[in-house]
Amino acid sequence: MHSECFVMGQGSDKKSEKEPPAYNAAIVKNDVLIADDDEDKTKIVEEEEFDPWNVHELKDDAVPWSELTGCGKVERLVLWFLKPVLLLGLLYMFICSLDFLSSAFRLLGGKAAGELFAQNELLRNPVCGLMIGVLATVLVQSSSTSTSIVVSMVGAGMLEVEQSIYIVMGANIGTSVTNTIVSLAHSGDKNEFRRAFAGATIHDMFNWLCVFILLPLEAASHYLFRLSTVVVNSFQFTEVGEIKLLKVITEPFTKLIVEIDKGVITDIALTEGATEQSLLKRYCKTGHLVLVNSTEEQLTFFSNGTYNWTITENVPTSEWKHQCQYLFAQVNLWNDTIVGVILLVAALLILCICLACIVKLLHSILKGALARVIKRAVHAELPTKVGKYLTGYLIIILGAGMTFLVQSSSIFTSALTPLIGIGVVKLEQAYPLTLGANIGTTTTAILAALASSGDGLVRSLQLALCHFFFNVSGIILWYPIPPLRNVPIGLAKKLGNTTAKYRWFAIVYIILMFFLLPVAIFGLSVAGWETLVGVGVPLLVFALAVVVINTLQTKRPNWLPKKLRTWDFLPLALHSIEPYDRLLTGCCKKKGAEKAANYETIKLLKKEEK
Repeated sequence: MHSECFVMGQGSDKKSEKEPPAYNAAIVKNDVLIADDDEDKTKIVEEEEFDPWNVHELKDDAVPWSELTGCGKVERLVLWFLKPVLLLGLLYMFICSLDFLSSAFRLLGGKAAGELFAQNELLRNPVCGLMIGVLATVLVQSSSTSTSIVVSMVGAGMLEVEQSIYIVMGANIGTSVTNTIVSLAHSGDKNEFRRAFAGATIHDMFNWLCVFILLPLEAASHYLFRLSTVVVNSFQFTEVGEIKLLKVITEPFTKLIVEIDKGVITDIALTEGATEQSLLKRYCKTGHLVLVNSTEEQLTFFSNGTYNWTITENVPTSEWKHQCQYLFAQVNLWNDTIVGVILLVAALLILCICLACIVKLLHSILKGALARVIKRAVHAELPTKVGKYLTGYLIIILGAGMTFLVQSSSIFTSALTPLIGIGVVKLEQAYPLTLGANIGTTTTAILAALASSGDGLVRSLQLALCHFFFNVSGIILWYPIPPLRNVPIGLAKKLGNTTAKYRWFAIVYIILMFFLLPVAIFGLSVAGWETLVGVGVPLLVFALAVVVINTLQTKRPNWLPKKLRTWDFLPLALHSIEPYDRLLTGCCKKKGAEKAANYETIKLLKKEEK
C-alpha cells in the first residue's frame, strides 16, 4: 500500500506515542511526519498500523436513557420502532430494484442471449459453451433465467446434457456481476469500498477457480454427467408446480411497473425468426379485453366488460385476450430498447438511494450494546475444536437456506455486500455464506426442472443435478483445507486493496472480467481448438509463472535469483498500476489544482483590497 504523509504540529506527539494493535491480516501503513521545531524540520517518521478488514464497534454517543426527559424517551422509543420498519421497507425496495435491473438487462440483451444459445454447433466446444453461459447471464442479469433457458432446450431435445454442463458453469460466473455492481455504491468511503468490493469479488474468485479445475476434469472424465445419471436412474421423480417464496411479496409491486415474457428468449433460442417478438408481456390473465386477429391486432376496450359477439363471427381466427395493465404496457410506441434504458436508469437510481439509506440506517442502529450482541451472533462459533471446525459448514447451510427463501443468489449476495462493507460481517464469514448461496441457487433450478413434464423431466433434472454437484465439488476443493480456503479470500482482499487505492479499477475489473475476457476467449474458441490452444496455453503458462514468482517474492525471496526478487528491472507500466492511474486521473487532478490555486489567489486579492 502506498504511504500518505501528513505534516502535523507539535501537539500531536501524545497521539503518536500510542501504538495501535498489530493484526495478522492485511495491514495498511501510513507514514506520519511530525515537525518538532519552528523551522518545520521533519525529524520523526512513524508508521501507524491499522487493519481495514477488522472494523471496531461504533461508539454509542447517544444520551443515556436515565438522563433523557419524558419527551426524549418517547422520541427514542418511536425511533427504535421506526428504524427497523424503515430498514425492512428499504430492503424491500432494494430487492425490487434488483428485479427491475434484471428486467432492464433482459430487455436490452435478452434477444442477444437467446441468439447465443441458438448456436448449437458452437456449444459443442466446452470453452465456447462456458463463455456463452457467462455472456448470456451477464446480459440477462440472472443465472436462474439463463439456466432455465438451457433447461428448456435440454427438455426439448435441442441440447444434450453433456453440452449444457459447461453453459451452467458459465452461468455460475456471470451471476456474480450483480453484487459487484452493488459494491460500487460504497465508493464514497475508502475502507467501506475495500471491504464491499472484496466481499463481492470473493464470489467471482471462487467461481473462476472452480472452473479452472473442474472444466478440464469434466471434459476428460464426464464425472458430473455420470454421477447425475446414477442419481436420476436411482429415483422416481414426479412433476411439481412452480414454487414461489419471496416473489409472492415482491411480484405485486414489480408487476405494476413491468412484466417480461421470459418465454420469448426461449423461443429465440429454440426457433428461427422469433427475434421480432417483443420481450414485454402484452397479454395477461386479467385486464381490458382485446380482440386479437391472426394477422393484425385490433384493440377494443369495454368499460362494462361486455362486447359484441357479431364481430367474432366475421373474423373466425380472432381471439379475445386480456391486455396487461402494468405501467409500460400503456406506452405502445416505445420499443424494448427504450423501455430497457429507462428501466435501467430508474433501477440504478433506486438501488443506489436504497443502498445509501440502508448503510446510514445500519450505522445508526449498530452502535453500543446492540452492535456487540449482533456481532457475537454473526461471529458465534460452536464450543470445542470440532464445533469450531463445523461452524463454517453450518454457515454454508444457512447461506443455502437464505438463498432458497429469496430464490436468487444475486439477491442474497447483493444484500450481503453492504453488511460486509460496514463491517457487520467479516470476509471470512461472508465466504461460506457465498458458498451456501451457490448451493441454494441450484435448488431453484432443481424445482424448475421438476416443473417440467413428459420426457423432458429426466433430462432437465439431470442438468439441474449437474449444477448442484458442480458447486458441491467446488466447496470440497476450496473450503475444507485452510491453505486452499485462503486462496479466494486472499485474491478478494488483493482486489479490495487495489480498488481502495485506485477507485477506477472497479469499473475496469467489471468490464474486463465480465465482457472483454469472455468475448476474447469466445472469439478464440470460434476460431478453432488450434487457435485457442496456440494462444491460450502460452498465456496461461505465463500467468501461472507470474503468480508463482509473486508468491515466492513475498514468502521465500531467497529462493529466487537476485534479479527476480523484485520487478524493478521491468518498466513501471508492466508491474504497477500507478502510471495508468496518473494517466486516468492526472487531468482531473490538474484541473482541481488549478481551481484551488485560482481560489486562493482570489482570496488574497480580496484581503489586500480590504
